[in-house]
Amino acid sequence: MSYRIPDVDIDFKDREEALSGLNHIPASMYAKGDLQRHNVGVYFQNIPTDPLTGVSSIPYKEAEARGYFKVDFLPLHVYRGVRDPEHLDELAAREPIWELLEDEEIVQKLFHLSDHYDIVSAYRPRTIMQLAMVLALIRPGKRHLVGYEWPIVEADIWTNTDGEEGYVFKKAHAVSYAHVVVVQLNLLLEAALNESDTTDSSLQGTEATDIQS
Repeated sequence: MSYRIPDVDIDFKDREEALSGLNHIPASMYAKGDLQRHNVGVYFQNIPTDPLTGVSSIPYKEAEARGYFKVDFLPLHVYRGVRDPEHLDELAAREPIWELLEDEEIVQKLFHLSDHYDIVSAYRPRTIMQLAMVLALIRPGKRHLVGYEWPIVEADIWTNTDGEEGYVFKKAHAVSYAHVVVVQLNLLLEAALNESDTTDSSLQGTEATDIQS
């Protein structure tokens, strides 16, 4: 019985900072016939390396077959507006204003959804799970479901997620990314409210000056 090592993806506000204190070896992959550095994958095992580049000399798919465990450290700029862990928890727990997803300008700023306003506006998600399904719908392997009603989407969206029909999101990935979108929506709202408060304060200061003059 074969066992496939699970994918491990970890998002970071600053990927290089997160890796700076960790002893790691960059993964490699074949691209255009050459062995090149993987964009995000690293190993914390003593895997063979190229002495000139310091990168794994075994491409990641072959390395996985040999039992090496790749971890993807992903740069996620969404988190740059998060002040601290407590702020992140508060943003993630806060119910977003779902109607914001009906605004094309806002959707264009959102993680993974920016180029898919047509699908987002058609389904108008109102829960984390519905948002996760929309995120799954935009992947090529599930595009054939676009246009169907929610019950049909719900019945099929998490089936055949091994990539046989094209690249897909597994449920765990889609739900995780849905939470990231919620955090970003709440960050955008915070930024807009803070800008409004700053503008109001500025106007009040101008009014006070006018009265004094």
